[in-house]
Amino acid sequence: MRLRQPRSSLGTALVTVAMLSALAVTLVTTAWADPKYKVLHSFTGGKDGGGLWGSLLLDKRGNLYGTTALNTVFELIPGSNGGWRLKVLHTFNGNDGSGPMSGLIFDPAGNLYGTTPTGGAQHWGTVFRLSPSTHGWKETVLHSFGFNSQGCCPWAGVVMDNAGNLFGTAGVAFELSPGDGGWKETVLHDFTGQHGDGSGPYAVTLDGAGNLYGETNMGGTSTLCGGGCGTVYELRRTSGGGWKEHILHDFGTGGDELGFPGGTLVLDQGGNLYGTAGGGRYAHGAVYRLRRQSDGRWKTAIQHSFSGGAGGDGPSGGVAMDPAGNLYGVTTNGGDANCGCGVVYKLKPSSGGKWTYTVLHRFTGYDGAQPIAQLILDRKGNLYGTTITGGAGGYGVAFEITP
Repeated sequence: MRLRQPRSSLGTALVTVAMLSALAVTLVTTAWADPKYKVLHSFTGGKDGGGLWGSLLLDKRGNLYGTTALNTVFELIPGSNGGWRLKVLHTFNGNDGSGPMSGLIFDPAGNLYGTTPTGGAQHWGTVFRLSPSTHGWKETVLHSFGFNSQGCCPWAGVVMDNAGNLFGTAGVAFELSPGDGGWKETVLHDFTGQHGDGSGPYAVTLDGAGNLYGETNMGGTSTLCGGGCGTVYELRRTSGGGWKEHILHDFGTGGDELGFPGGTLVLDQGGNLYGTAGGGRYAHGAVYRLRRQSDGRWKTAIQHSFSGGAGGDGPSGGVAMDPAGNLYGVTTNGGDANCGCGVVYKLKPSSGGKWTYTVLHRFTGYDGAQPIAQLILDRKGNLYGTTITGGAGGYGVAFEITP
C-alpha cells in the first residue's frame, strides 16, 4: 500500500516535485514503534488540510498551532480524556496566499504570523497575520511579494524583535516594519551566490543583540557540490543603520565535506550555533556545531554523522535544545527497514566532548512519514513535531513524544 498523493497542487513545480518524492514510501502494518509516541491528529487532505512542512507552535495553555501545505492554519486543543481536537483557524484561497510551508509565531497580543510561498496579490507569496476575535480569526496580508517588491516565495517563517518588526527570507533577507501606512519592506541582504555569498536562504534566528543568523542551502566557494555547498551567515547591524553580512562558515571547505544545510539554527547560552547538513563524506547527513574562537573566527565540529539505515538518513529542520543541553531532531529518511520513513533522535552530551545518539522513534508510515520540520519542547520535556505524509489519512500527522 502506498501513501496517496494530495489532490490539489501546491502552486509551484518545486513544491510538487518535493511532495511527490516524499510520497513514494511503503506502509507497513505496525501502528507505532514506541509506546511513548502518540499521533495527535492524522490529516486527511480534506477540510483539515495536509502536508505538514512547518514546526508546531505551543501556547501557554498547551494548545498547538500549525499550517499545512493544503492551505490550512489549524489549532490542536488537548482534551481531558487525553485526546486532541483539531480546529481550522483559516483556509487560504490563493488571493490571500497559498501553500504555507512554515511554522507560526505569536506576538505579545496573541496574534499569529506566518508566510506562504505562493499566492497573494502578485502570486509570489505573502507574510500574513491572524488576529483572534469573538468571531474567529481574522487574516490580514501584511506584505505580498511580487514585481513591486524584492524577494520571492518565502518557504521559512518569520521572527519578531522587541519592537514588533518581522524578519525573514525570500531569496533575500528582509525586514517588515509596522507603520501608520501599513507594513514597509526593507531588504537587508540580497543573496547572489557569487563571490563567496550564499544562495537559497532558509530561516533566520535572532540573538539578544538583534543580529540575525541563518543558513543558505547553496552558494559559497566550494566546488564539491556544484554551485556551492551552502553557508552559515550572520547579518549584523552597522552604525549607519544598515546591515552587513558576515560568512561564518563556507560548507565544503576546510576539510568538513558538509553541504546543503537546511533548517533553523539554534543558539546556546554560550553563543554556539547548532544545525544540520549533509553531502560529501557525510552523505547521510550530520549535526554540526559552530563555536566562535578568540580571534573572532568560527570553528566547525561534527556532533554526529548519520550512517543511514536504522539510525536515520538525511537530518532536516535543524535541532531543538532542552535546558540540559540535549539536542533533538528528525531525519526524513532511514529508520524502519520496511519503510525508510525517518526517525526522531536525541543527542546527549557526555564527557570528552562526545555525544550519545539515541533513536527515540522510527516512523512506519501509518504513524507518519517524512518528518522535515524542527521539533519543539514543552516545559515538561515533551516533544512535538509534524510529518509531511503518512498517518491513517495519508496526509501527514502532528505527533507527541513523551520522555
